Amino acid sequence: MPIQPDQCQLVAVFAANVRRKRLELGFSQEELAERAGVHRTYVGMLERGEKNVTIYNIERIALALSVKPASLLESDAH
Repeated sequence: MPIQPDQCQLVAVFAANVRRKRLELGFSQEELAERAGVHRTYVGMLERGEKNVTIYNIERIALALSVKPASLLESDAH
């Protein structure tokens, strides 16, 4: 049986890291979306842990945030 995004700890870690880094950089969700080449509502869904992100989009978001993709998946990425 598949696990829903809201039941996966890694989804929550990714969501928190993206939001924290975006706010550190002073980006709005819309600005991050534009830089990453994704839709604004997609960024919001990722940050709320509602969407399961693909490896492709992890890389795009990491590049937009100027971080290594793996850092967005680390629970101690502060």
